Amino acid sequence: QVELVESGGGSVQAGGSLRLSCAASGDGYNSAYSMAWFRQAPGKEREGVAAIDSDGSTNYADSVKGRFTISQDNAILYLQMSSLKPEDTAMYYCAAGAGVYKDYGFDIGSEGDYGYWGQGTQVTVSS
Repeated sequence: QVELVESGGGSVQAGGSLRLSCAASGDGYNSAYSMAWFRQAPGKEREGVAAIDSDGSTNYADSVKGRFTISQDNAILYLQMSSLKPEDTAMYYCAAGAGVYKDYGFDIGSEGDYGYWGQGTQVTVSS
């Protein structure tokens, strides 16, 4: 059993910042897991935002590169979000899985690559 609990969401104006946190726990949690943030806006599919592997490798969606930073401190996963835009409005989910590697290296992967999910935290960015 792996439990993931997100926090830190809220409402912010465009250009603002937020930091999301995800606390991982449970007998099944393994520090070797890759961790990721996904988001889902109303009427849209869930998309990968950023991921971090146990060796510190990271990967970001093009839409957030240079604005978001993923990090991990033991069993706490973070997502520092800056220069937020209205299009960043979504429910943000924390996920844990085995990790995805492609020809070019570590990759966020897709929803199906992660076996454990949190309940989500809402981020709303107003213009």
